[in-house]
Parts: sequence; C-alpha cells; structure tokens
Amino acid sequence: MSIKSFLIGSPIESVKEKHERLSKTMGLAVFSSDPLSSVAYGTEEILFALVLGGAALLNYLLPIAVAIVILVAIVATSYYQTIHAYSSGGGAYIVAKDNLGDYPGLIAGSALLIDYVLTVTVSVSAGIAAITSAFPSMKDHAIALCLSAILFISLMNLRGVRESGKVFSLPVYIFIGSLLLLIGASFMKAFGLPRLPYAEIRESGSAIFPVFIILKAFASGCATLTGIEAVSNGVKAFKAPEAKNAGTTLVWMAFTLAILTIGIAYFANHYAILPSADETVLSQLARTVFSKGIIYYVIQFATALILILAANTSYADFPRLSSIMANDRYLPRQLSNRGDKLVFSNGILILGILSALLLVIFKGDTHSLIPLYAVGVFTAFTLSQIGMVRHWVKDRGKGWFKSAIINGTGGAVTGVVLIIIAVEKFSQGAWMVLIAIPLLVYLAKEVNKHYSSVAEQLSLDSCIVDERDYQHHSVIVPISGMQQAVIGAIKYGKALSHDVTAVYVYIDPVETRKMKEKWDERCMGVRLEILHSPYRSVTEPLMDYIDGIREKYPDGVITVVLPEFVPTKWWHQLLHNQTALFLKGILLFKKGVVSTSVPFHLKK
Repeated sequence: MSIKSFLIGSPIESVKEKHERLSKTMGLAVFSSDPLSSVAYGTEEILFALVLGGAALLNYLLPIAVAIVILVAIVATSYYQTIHAYSSGGGAYIVAKDNLGDYPGLIAGSALLIDYVLTVTVSVSAGIAAITSAFPSMKDHAIALCLSAILFISLMNLRGVRESGKVFSLPVYIFIGSLLLLIGASFMKAFGLPRLPYAEIRESGSAIFPVFIILKAFASGCATLTGIEAVSNGVKAFKAPEAKNAGTTLVWMAFTLAILTIGIAYFANHYAILPSADETVLSQLARTVFSKGIIYYVIQFATALILILAANTSYADFPRLSSIMANDRYLPRQLSNRGDKLVFSNGILILGILSALLLVIFKGDTHSLIPLYAVGVFTAFTLSQIGMVRHWVKDRGKGWFKSAIINGTGGAVTGVVLIIIAVEKFSQGAWMVLIAIPLLVYLAKEVNKHYSSVAEQLSLDSCIVDERDYQHHSVIVPISGMQQAVIGAIKYGKALSHDVTAVYVYIDPVETRKMKEKWDERCMGVRLEILHSPYRSVTEPLMDYIDGIREKYPDGVITVVLPEFVPTKWWHQLLHNQTALFLKGILLFKKGVVSTSVPFHLKK
C-alpha cells in the first residue's frame, strides 16, 4: 500500500468527485492533445504519399491540407450538436446504439476502442521520433523510450483526472505557442521571397495514376482528425455546465487545429521540404527558419512532449467508453469500477498494456502504424452522424431540420472518407483493423450473452426451494500431518457437523506411520481416512473420495475445511507449497461442495 500511495497518491473520497472535474482550459489540454499533436506528422504523411508521384504532385500538399481543414470544420460542427444532444457523454457509441441499434453501437464503440489503442502507439512513437530526430544517437533506444513514456502516462492518469490535467496542460500550451511562433517566423522570413521549387524526384511506376496518389495522400492526412470525438465522449469530465464547457472546448480545439494544419502545410510547401526517414518535416521546417538554435530545440522538445502526451486523450476516453460499455454488459464489469483516485483504473491499465504490446510488435515505427490509424475513428464518425440524423428526425424539436442537414452532411462526408481510407490503406495494414472491429463486436456480444445468462440464473424468479436440500452435512478435513493448524481446522469442523472425517493421502509409509501415531493420541473423536496414492498425487484421491460422499448423500452438502498457516511476511509464502489454494480452485467447480480455510497465524 505504501508503494501504491507513492505512485498514485492518497485515495479521494467519492463526495469530492465534482472537485476533480476539468475547466475549459484544462479540458483543452486533456482532450485535444491527440488532434493538435497530429499536425506534427499529418503534413509529413501527406508528403510521403505525394512524393511517389514526383515533384509535380507535391504542389497538391496545400489543397489537401485545406480539404482536411474543411473536413475538421464539418466533423467538429456535427460533434458540437452531439455534445448538446447527449450531454451524458458516450459519443459515437451511445448515439449509434440509441438510434441505430445494438450492432451499429457496438461497431462504433469497438472502432473507437481500437483507435484509442492505436492513438497511444502512434503518438508515443511519433514523439520519440521527434527526439531521435534531434539526437540521432538515441535512435537505437527508441522502443525502450516508447515503453517508458507509456509507463509514465499510465501512472499520471492513475493519479486522477485533475492531477494528470495539471501535469499535461503546460506542455500542450507550450507546443501551441511554439508552433504559432514557428508559423509567424516562417511568414516573416518568407515575406517578399518567392516559393522555392521542389527538387526533381524520380517518379514511381504508379505516377500514371495521380488521382490515386492524391487520394492516398488525403487518406494519410486524415489522421489529423483522430481524437476530435474525444470531447463528446468525456462531457461528464467537465465542470458544470458540462455540455456548454465541452462545446466551447471543442470549438477552441477545431479552430487551433485548423490554423496549425494550414500553417505547417503552407510553409512546408513554400520551403520545398521533402519527407525524410531521418528527420521529421516539422524538424526540417524549424531548422530552416531558426537553424539549430535554442528555439529549434524548444520546438523539438515541445513536439516530442505533445506527441507523447497525445496519448493522454486516449487515457481520458478509453476508460470512460469501456466503463459505459461495461455498464451495458458488453465488456467485463471490472472496467466500470472506479479506483482510489476516482478514475477507471482497470481501463487505464489495459490500455497501457495493449499499447505497449503493439509498440513492441511494430518496433515503434510510426509509418507502419499510421495506415491502421484512421479507419476506426472514421467508422465511428460516420455511424455517429447517421445516428444523429435519426435522432433529429425522431425528436423533431426546434431547428431539427437544420440539425439533421448538418449531421447528414457530416455523415456523408465522413462515409466517403472512410471508403477512401479503407481502400487506399487496405494493403498497408488497414485490413487488420477491418478484421479486428467485427471480432471485438462478436466478443462483446458473447460477453453480453454470458451476463444475461448469469442474471437469469441468479434471478429469484426461478428460485425453487426444495426441503430435501442439505439433508446431510459432511465435513472433510484434508491433512498432511499433525500440527496446530490441523487441530484448529478439526475444532471448526466439529462445530459445523457431527459427521467429520479427516483425510490423509498415503505417499510415504514412514511418514504415514508417524502421522498415525500422533493421530491416535489427539484424534479428538474424529475418524481418519487414509487414501492410497500410487502415483503420488494428492488431489486425485481426495477428489475421488469427495465424489464418493456426493454419491452417498446426493441431497446433502459437503464442506471441505482446509487448515492453513499464515506467515507474517509475504515472501515467506514463497517458501511453502500452496496446496490449500490449489484445492480451493478445484473445489470451486464441484457442485454441492463448499470449501473454507481455517488460518493459523504464525508469530514470526
């Protein structure tokens, strides 16, 4: 407990939950770090796709960036309406489930859960890439740095929403300020100077299909939109009035994202910057404008921090969404439990483990992870907007037609983008996400079936009281020898029933004889059964004996009393076998058998 308190701090009382909620400025840092951070690699991903078509296609960078900003405006406007219509949070999952049915809701929820895991892996790997761009000697330690970053973010989020918000707010605003400074300085340096031409690039064989390359570049750049839905999922994390504060935060986020996206794309095109495996586009732009001075390194470190902390958006939303789905019985109910710091600790831990595993599998390579990235989020976008159209049509409140048009436009646009991304990124790994989403939906339905079955079987409506139940009570005390823990267990057994039997498994004849002599002295009026075990197994003869008692008294109940001694130090447990624990695990699945332990506490 002292280690836990050191890592995550002291517990917070439930009544103080409202004091843990976020203001708009802190909410912007917590929920928008993912979309804002994407400007650090969004332009780069567009250029990596366009460079396949040669220098001529590189000039499409700015039009593609403008198209993405228009898409940001459409999606943000649509989610602004979602926030006010569903102020309880839940975003795409709740909207799709309530208006389109369980399966669309599960598809949206599963897509977002997968996307949140990918968000952590992409943002952390991109953040470490920014560090290794400035310090190439650290490139060999990229995976270790990525795992360390995930561990740090996980621990910060386990400390509570407000505390993690305080830690992560400053880097977000430093990043925004440094990029605005970069854009302003780029404008001043470029003022009055003509745009630099791109160097000649050898075209690939696919250059005969420039439209496909442009669509591929657009699909890559759409990673910029990941995380926009985060605010709608976490409305309840804001201070009152929750919907108003969340909506304002969403507007701030979309406006900032648009300025940074256009600014970086414009000046990357103006200075004819090309993508490189050794240095990010943002690093090249900062180096071009500021050289390798202190401002350059401030931008690089701010970029690295925001990219790493972009994972915090997922840490804010993955646990909340999984808790909502768990409350609906589609995920394990442990995910709906709040921890000591009023956060969904189990969701945070699962997200950290899955993200770390994915980073190791893909060796921390951002470009390998990006193709998997946007499929899930645009699936959720589309289903959410279609669900909102259905909501307005059913509700028919004031201004419903206008709202339906806005969400309908958003659904149509994001649906088209989803098709483009799925087709263009399919062979690069998007197929894995397209398989993972229905697989997760299937597992969610199986979890729901299990919980429904359990609820039905535990219901008092189907409870039938049979007076023949428990007509006989047999108590069995397995022993491995004669000592004080056994004496305590026998005393307890005699208090439960008059039919008490001690059972000893015969393995060694010498030890059996010694035990029998001690038993005859202190048998306490309890009979002893010695079971032979030619193969030296303790459990099999004991289970056979218990089954024999069950056959003899089919309407009775058996209590197996297990004597245990408890050491004072936890590591002392490692020095003793855990037979009692093993037996309890087996007996748990035997119908009509109850197991209980009688502890004997050692003094030192």
